[in-house]
Amino acid sequence: MSAPSTPRRLLVLNPNTSVSVTELVATHVRAELGAGATVDAATARLGAAYIASEAASAIAGHAALDAWAAYRAQGTRPDVVLLACFGDPGLFALRELCDCPVTGLAEAAFLQAARSSARGRFGVVTGGAAWGPMLVRLAQGLGFADAMAGVHTVAPSGAQLAADPDSALPLLARACRDAARALDVDCVILGGAGLAGLAARIQHEVPVPLIDSVTAGAREALRLADEAAPGAASATPSGEGPAWRGVSPELAGYLAGR
Repeated sequence: MSAPSTPRRLLVLNPNTSVSVTELVATHVRAELGAGATVDAATARLGAAYIASEAASAIAGHAALDAWAAYRAQGTRPDVVLLACFGDPGLFALRELCDCPVTGLAEAAFLQAARSSARGRFGVVTGGAAWGPMLVRLAQGLGFADAMAGVHTVAPSGAQLAADPDSALPLLARACRDAARALDVDCVILGGAGLAGLAARIQHEVPVPLIDSVTAGAREALRLADEAAPGAASATPSGEGPAWRGVSPELAGYLAGR
């Protein structure tokens, strides 16, 4: 991917508390974008180490806003935010709050899959059974209800798969083959922050193109940054609104418009 004349500042924002996942995603994003972007990273300060349930996802939405506010309190403003969780918890709230474009691993992968699929149909493979209905709802909310043919989950969570990726490869390859056949799709997304880089390692075993959600996220984030008008920003809080209790000082300050 060619570099823009001025490198963009991209924030990899991980809504779970696993620093190793943050570093994994940031490393793959840097490798994908090269000189096209300066990549910062922020990790949630509250919540689950890996998101694998409705409750963890709900808390991660709060954690994403908190991590954003803590990052901005340092005085740095990115050109774009990449929400580093395949499930995009807090995506819509971040878009309301952030003064730059925001995308997530799932949204970016859905977009790439729909664009690259001859029929606009794609399947998803990821770890953890709870993600099945959660991703279906997300696809509906993002306008991909018709494009996403289905979700195949494997029993191990993303954290378990990421802990031993070499051993996970046969399981993931089989799941991707099964999804391609059962769902009759043109491509399959291998989704998960902890699964970054694994799609390329099993592509030769799968009869349809595989999309790595982290690679898709990096490309979509850079596209959004490049297409944003110079100096353009989302509306920031005006200082009017409810009083906040129990949130961090950084988030309360940001929500109040400082």
